[in-house]
Amino acid sequence: MSEVRRSAGRALLAAAPALFVISLILRVVWTVATPNGSNWVDLHVYVDGSARLFSGDLYDFTYSEETPDFPLPFTYPPFAALVFYPLHFLPFPVVGAAWMIATIAALYAVVRLAQGMVDSGLWSGRRAALLWTTVGLWTESMRTTLDYGQVNVFLVLLAMLAARSSRWWLSGALVGVAAGVKLTPAITGLYFLAQRRWAAAAFSAVAFAGTVAISFLLVGSAATTYFTTLLGDADRIGPVGSVWNQSLRGALSRVAGQDVGQGPVWLVAAAVVLAAAFLAWRTLARDDRLGTLVVVSFVGLMISPISWSHHWVWVVPMLIWLMHGPLSGAPGARVLAGYWLVVTLIGVPWILSFEQPSIWDISRPWPLALAGSVYAVGTLALFVWIAVVGRRVTSPDGRSRLRAGRPSR
Repeated sequence: MSEVRRSAGRALLAAAPALFVISLILRVVWTVATPNGSNWVDLHVYVDGSARLFSGDLYDFTYSEETPDFPLPFTYPPFAALVFYPLHFLPFPVVGAAWMIATIAALYAVVRLAQGMVDSGLWSGRRAALLWTTVGLWTESMRTTLDYGQVNVFLVLLAMLAARSSRWWLSGALVGVAAGVKLTPAITGLYFLAQRRWAAAAFSAVAFAGTVAISFLLVGSAATTYFTTLLGDADRIGPVGSVWNQSLRGALSRVAGQDVGQGPVWLVAAAVVLAAAFLAWRTLARDDRLGTLVVVSFVGLMISPISWSHHWVWVVPMLIWLMHGPLSGAPGARVLAGYWLVVTLIGVPWILSFEQPSIWDISRPWPLALAGSVYAVGTLALFVWIAVVGRRVTSPDGRSRLRAGRPSR
């Protein structure tokens, strides 16, 4: 059977360039032919919103041309507007096309970094990276990222570069700047702590503080508005109960029929998730950097009030870790990978979105509510599975019995 698998693997690798080109052609067709394939609503928010940066009304901006039921506000730190500001001088179609190309290239880079952090053997080369990129393009997180013109794959890339590098100042700077653009990458600081990279963790906070200081220096009014009024306002980000929100709070709210907020129900569930994540991390080998990064990132996705389906780009590195990491030979690894592939390639939240009368309605029939929890269930299953089987490939000194990629210099 192993020889059959190796032969099938070699055939897939041989076909990888052709499959990638076909996938790109299909993506272009999807972009041009489907109603939302190139609406790039989030990119409009980045670009059109940042154009208002120096007019004093950045956080009064909304984009509603494609989203009349929910005018999209600029919800990011003012440093993000400084980063995106130069783009509004370019024709938007040019920005959109370049953004899509750069997003696909960033996904390929994420795959290559993930390959370098595991012992993937036959699957370590560029052909395998093309194959993983081809698959990744059609996971729900990447489909919606490309549809909306989202930034998340670039933030994942920065986090992976930070984890890959052994330079404390570079790792910290990458995470701090990423958090300055969008707060969620700040969770990577926990990765540094888990890896005992104290200097990188401290410098990530310093770098983030630097982005805040630059914001106050250049656009003080916008920075004051964001950090004193808007920070942490989940209602401004969007409807918590929409099926597109795959965070723990979103899943619990749909099951409960109302927004559970961060009350007792959420606190208990969050404690269970954090306990499972802690146990999973404790069983990972100290040199399993990708596994640790995946656990930390999935904790962030679960605990955040809003984790839209396009935030879950971390599914791609997670799949690579499941299939090629230290636990890839453990019972259940391929079953778990199959679960995530089915859920994300089908796009369960996307299918269920046709059954919700409005993005604002939380209450729904219990089968739909349960089905809308697939990401939360899959995350908890991932943590529990790691906790159960993790020690089987970990030596007594806490190192993986399999070779792991070393940090780059």
